[in-house]
Amino acid sequence: MTQLYVFGGSIAAVLVLALISRLLGLGGGRIAGAEEARAAAEGMIPGFDAGEALLGSDGKAALVHGKRGDAALLKLHGARVAARHLHVPLISETTPEGLRIDSGDRRFGTVLLRGVTHY
Repeated sequence: MTQLYVFGGSIAAVLVLALISRLLGLGGGRIAGAEEARAAAEGMIPGFDAGEALLGSDGKAALVHGKRGDAALLKLHGARVAARHLHVPLISETTPEGLRIDSGDRRFGTVLLRGVTHY
């Protein structure tokens, strides 16, 4: 019977931690729209002048075209947005899931824009 109490207590503790993380807004974030993507790109990349923004259908990544022929690649990193400044031409691949763009940065990696078929 004691093991059952320990098991039940452990389950309850996990559920409480999950609730606290949701209330604090940790994880599960998304890029809400094109305006948010443009603002994030301009705020994170010095001198970047944002133009058209393409968002993945899941809100986890975006590609923002710059007005100088450059681009900003955005992706969610936890609950925050991370960005990389890219120069055209982009290294990309169209897949059934969407457009994969290579950031050129091993740590940032390749980013998938779900549902996007071209840039």
